[in-house]
Amino acid sequence: MVPQAASDSYDCLIVDDEAALSESTREYFTMFGLRTAWAATAAECFEFLAAHPVGVILLDINLGGPGGDSGFQVCKQLRQTTDVPILFISARGSDDDVLLALGVGGDDYVTKPYSLSVLLAKVQAVLKRYRGGAASGTVTVAAPALEAAVPPSAADQLAFGPYTLRFDQERLYGPDGEVALTGMEYRLLAYLARNDGRVVPKRELFTKVWGTAFTGDGTLNVHIRRLREKLGDGGPGGPQWIKTAWGTGYLFEAAPAAPGTDAGR
Repeated sequence: MVPQAASDSYDCLIVDDEAALSESTREYFTMFGLRTAWAATAAECFEFLAAHPVGVILLDINLGGPGGDSGFQVCKQLRQTTDVPILFISARGSDDDVLLALGVGGDDYVTKPYSLSVLLAKVQAVLKRYRGGAASGTVTVAAPALEAAVPPSAADQLAFGPYTLRFDQERLYGPDGEVALTGMEYRLLAYLARNDGRVVPKRELFTKVWGTAFTGDGTLNVHIRRLREKLGDGGPGGPQWIKTAWGTGYLFEAAPAAPGTDAGR
């Protein structure tokens, strides 16, 4: 990394101990106008982020340096303070790795060796989606007490069962208070909810939620699975809010039919 003034912002930070691949990716992104930096270790990553706002992070799972930090650990730590988009990049491509990466707060998962043009398209889509927010890519929301002082309109929220989806706050509330969702989980649920009663094709979800057609089924499936878990979706005798339209996509129903009817899981 080359130190810059603290006010400098970057489009992308690559966190990976593979020097040759990281440098070629950085140079490629730079050719297309994306200001990109590279950190080889977790320590370098946190040091860089303390001084520079970043639009998106590309994070490897196996990082070098003292302690051999895991990208999973880095992501969990970052998620305590920021919603900056994180795309995992790794040669490890098992379902368990993808599930864990997205479970700790990753937005997408890209398997090495990756196509530079495809990875660039993903990053550009993420940046385009976040440019309306803060320079760092984080999502800032006002304090709940202040938001609650303004009654929501019917268009600002959707109630289903014991849950209320507040579009104006980008939050989901349940009987015990706010339901913790990652930024991508919220966007996916909100898009499905805004299309209540309509089967949304997978490709539409890729382009409208992730912003790119290059997202894989595995990433979508893991996010759907986690949403269902957090909603208690389809438990014994309970409602099923998100249904699978086999071979097509997913269907959200705010007033679902009894379990065991029509679309399956």
